[in-house]
Amino acid sequence: MDKKLAQEMIDLAIEQLKYSYTPYSGFKVGAALMTKSGKLYTGCNIENAAYTPTNCAERTAFFKAVSEGERAFRAICVVGGKDGILTEYAAPCGVCRQVMMEFCNPETFQIILATSREQYEIFTLKELLPLGFGPDNLA
Repeated sequence: MDKKLAQEMIDLAIEQLKYSYTPYSGFKVGAALMTKSGKLYTGCNIENAAYTPTNCAERTAFFKAVSEGERAFRAICVVGGKDGILTEYAAPCGVCRQVMMEFCNPETFQIILATSREQYEIFTLKELLPLGFGPDNLA
């Protein structure tokens, strides 16, 4: 992924922090998801007093995209921090990684973790979920 595109996704993910609903943890997360065709979907985390219904930013973006018919994805950018202050990388949780396994090729799907436009790293899904279980395991 080229630097300009990564930075565009970082900016979009950071923008999502303002929509984050985190009255309990205060840990805001924003995400920008790119389809293979280049369309971008966004998400933020949405907490719930019962905790279990809480939804991560990554899954919010995926569910928005899938609910509109998208099934092929290229990359996601995830940013997050306490009170929306980005001090370290906010890697996807296990549930989000599993959702990615459902829709993405672990060898090629890219996950951008960032604290700013200049400070980011790009990983493949396979790097973050090396022995992932997905649809191919059921074939």
